Amino acid sequence: MSNKKILMITGDFTEDYETMVPFQTLLAVGHSVDAVCPDKVAGDTVATAIHDFEGDQTYTEKRGHNFALNATFADINPADYDALVIPGGRAPEYLRLNTDVLEMVRHFFTTNKPVAAVCHGAQLLAAAGVLQDRQCSAYPACMPEINQSGGIFAEIAIDAAITDGNLVTAPAWPAHPAWLAQFMALLK
Repeated sequence: MSNKKILMITGDFTEDYETMVPFQTLLAVGHSVDAVCPDKVAGDTVATAIHDFEGDQTYTEKRGHNFALNATFADINPADYDALVIPGGRAPEYLRLNTDVLEMVRHFFTTNKPVAAVCHGAQLLAAAGVLQDRQCSAYPACMPEINQSGGIFAEIAIDAAITDGNLVTAPAWPAHPAWLAQFMALLK
């Protein structure tokens, strides 16, 4: 596998596991990963949240770790990257309001580069308008946004993932093995 340069767009209250696990896994297999957040620079941190499934109607939320960014958002040129990772959590609801982030996301679709989004990351995809006629999985509460943006919500098991062209999506962090395996297959 050749070393790929991967962009991870994140923000405060990104889901802890959905940020840390792919970041560390992709580094461990030899890729370069730049984690960025609008209005932050390399060395800044974003707060994470731990979302768990404890039998309630929706997930529970607890404060997670601080995740250190290793690149500066303002310096990013998406053309320099081979792939994009969008973690879930609450960060996508904030990120989808940033026109620079939306343009970055669109770049990966217009150039057909691999994109991996998990959980609420689909909110960012829907806002960027890149889901037309694509199957996309996400946390079930994102189904209306996926469908209203022209996407097709893929109702799959919480530990499964789905690939549609250059897009790999999954419902939540229990799908990391399937989601990361499918994403890494696209990186080859």
